[in-house]
Amino acid sequence: MNRDEIKTFLPHREPMLLVDDVTLEGEQAIAHYHVKGDEFFLQGHFPGYPVVPGVILCEIMAQSCCILIKDELEKGRTPFYAGIDGARFKRQVRPGDTLTITGHITAHRGLTFFAEAEARVEGQLCSKGTLSFVLVENK
Repeated sequence: MNRDEIKTFLPHREPMLLVDDVTLEGEQAIAHYHVKGDEFFLQGHFPGYPVVPGVILCEIMAQSCCILIKDELEKGRTPFYAGIDGARFKRQVRPGDTLTITGHITAHRGLTFFAEAEARVEGQLCSKGTLSFVLVENK
């Protein structure tokens, strides 16, 4: 699924759409995001040594996982973060890096979903965490 196809499910738009492509393999999403270097979140983080903020890594993982529930999103619902647990940041992500994100839904109760996700660059773990989000009806 390319960016245009992703936009049919996710409400995010530039500059907050942070997934370049995603493939669904069974119960798992495998997504990519290439850090170009001109992203808004790098402008002041940090001057002369840009590093992708951890909160942005969590957002990238969440957007990647939300594609797994695309059927629910098609029904006119928007995903909102409900929590981030056990987030860990193991490696800096810098311009020129391409993130590979893997994630899967571990549970759901009603319109609340829980996912495990991790992001890697060249096979090295950058971040991981347990994400939860709730779907809210569009009005």
